[in-house]
Formats: sequence, C-alpha cells, structure tokens
Amino acid sequence: MSRKLGPDAFSFYVALGPERSHLAVARHFGVSKRTVTSTATRENWRERLAEAEAKARKVTDEKAVDTLAEMNTRHLKVAKFLQSKGIETLKNTPISNAADAVRAIAIGLEKERLVRGEPTERTEAAIAEVIKKEVATLLEIVEDDEDDGEAPDQQAQAV
Repeated sequence: MSRKLGPDAFSFYVALGPERSHLAVARHFGVSKRTVTSTATRENWRERLAEAEAKARKVTDEKAVDTLAEMNTRHLKVAKFLQSKGIETLKNTPISNAADAVRAIAIGLEKERLVRGEPTERTEAAIAEVIKKEVATLLEIVEDDEDDGEAPDQQAQAV
C-alpha cells in the first residue's frame, strides 16, 4: 500500500455523504486507514466538513427564502387580479346577477390576506361566544346549587 494520500482526499471524503468514513477513503486511495485518520486530524477534516455543511445549509436556506418570496409575489398578483376582475364584473353587472363577482372579490381578498400573513377569518367573535356560553352554563350550575338550599361548599363536603 502507498503511504501517500492524494490532495483531493478531503473532497472525496465530503462527496461520500452519509456513507463517509476514513476506511472508504483509504480503500479508494489505496492507503491505510491510519494514514487517512492522521491526515484528517492534521488537516482538520471534521471542522472543515462542519464549515462546508454550514455553508451548504445557508445557501439552501437562502434559495428557499427566495423561492417563497417569488411564490408570495405570484400569489399576490393572482389575488389582486381576481379582485380587479371581480370589481370590473360588479360594475358591469346588475346587482341581482353579481354573485360570481362578489365571490371573486372575496376569494381575492382572502388570498391576499393569507399571503400577507393576516388572518383570513376572525376567530375572536367565535371565542367570545364560547366564553359567554361557558359562563352562562357555570352560572346556571351555581344558581341550581343555590336553589337546593345548600352552599356549594356544603355540597362538596357532603360528597
């Protein structure tokens, strides 16, 4: 076996991906595993690999952000187009036949809000209704307990 490891050994090591090992590099270059291990230690392969992977992740993340921004721009254009077509149709249609135009405007507005990160429907009213119903139910329970002539504390002790 040769004792010399080629200058492209680190590149080969990185290219192995999940299957990377010093043994695989040693077999490829026809050297001992000990030669690869000592070279890897001397040339800081572990740190260099971590740096390369971090750079690759950064590039991938940047591309994902760009792709997402492009998608949001396209969706906004479609949403605005729907809104403008809906308004145009609404202007030229008698009010009795304007349901499709109104639907197009509503869909366009909803999609625009969604792309901009705004809520597409208001849930505060629904939550307030649930709270009101729960309070009313609790008040009914308390009133029923008071009608029985016992305080809630006395009922709890009786159980």
